[in-house]
Amino acid sequence: MPKKLNDYSTYGQKLIGLFAKLLFTKEQYSLTELSRMLECSKQTVIRLVGDIQRVYGTQIEESIQGNKRHYRLNRPGKAIPVLPLTESELTALHMCKTFTEHLLGNQFFGDAARALEKNLALTGPTARLPSRHFAAFSTGTIDYAPHQDKIHLLIEAMNASRVCRVTYQAILQKQAKTYHVKPLKIFSYRDTLYLHARKAKEPGKVYKEPDFDPLLAIHRLKKVEMTDIGFEYPPDYDFEKVFDKNFGFIKDNQFDAEVEFTGWAAQYVAERMWSPNQQITRMDEDKIRLTFSAASRVELIAWILSFGEEAKVVNPDWLVTEMKKKLKETAGLYKSGN
Repeated sequence: MPKKLNDYSTYGQKLIGLFAKLLFTKEQYSLTELSRMLECSKQTVIRLVGDIQRVYGTQIEESIQGNKRHYRLNRPGKAIPVLPLTESELTALHMCKTFTEHLLGNQFFGDAARALEKNLALTGPTARLPSRHFAAFSTGTIDYAPHQDKIHLLIEAMNASRVCRVTYQAILQKQAKTYHVKPLKIFSYRDTLYLHARKAKEPGKVYKEPDFDPLLAIHRLKKVEMTDIGFEYPPDYDFEKVFDKNFGFIKDNQFDAEVEFTGWAAQYVAERMWSPNQQITRMDEDKIRLTFSAASRVELIAWILSFGEEAKVVNPDWLVTEMKKKLKETAGLYKSGN
């Protein structure tokens, strides 16, 4: 739920934040995106836009695409002022760079580091990057250094709205397959980079609507080629809606689950968000019950098993049955003689 504005100071900060975002970028933003960025209601965003136009005399273009309202600042012939990053902004960016180093790879990490270093000269003689303050610790990570060219090409294709011909080696598949896709979003999930796309028409073939939009792990892309075929960014595409933050990365039919956790697992689970509608009930000093929504039974079962004897499924009944089956199969792996 968006946070409410409680005082003038908060409203003023959001007003300045919205004005700066529209001023310093050439992008247009949907009402939904601005509401999420500013952590306020859509009605508040509309009010902010109105105040910017009325008080500052700035023209903000409004358009409707599909069923969404979009805003863009109209800046005909006006140069954008060059402003250095503040030390606080530099620190935040340096922290983000450090935390994502294992995902960026050497080339992207080097680009990020140089961008920060260039801005130091503009910030002032006393500005310093807090290089010793932050670090990242990760195991089981993927080396993205060999995939830098493919990532760059995908970004170029997204900027130019060009269809890509990709060759993809799916896990457990013996042979790679080739697709034509419209690249829409590169995102990270649990230290892995993914491309979310929409299927494009194969040249010379009849288009068949897929059951699901392509979701491709970037390290499994064997080849990426940008074609001369253009596409329009789909006005109905909503990344946040597709990946609705209910438990499970692989989206299937949504269901509700109840799981009891004890000991260290109870404390660990209670500290985190697992779905937007979750409820945590304390059963006693050492036990909690988590009620939440999930969209992937495979991921949920694996997650519950990772807690060992500290987790017990309560509902639904079919999930209890499936957990018993998995535990029996797992125990069978350790029988004498196996």
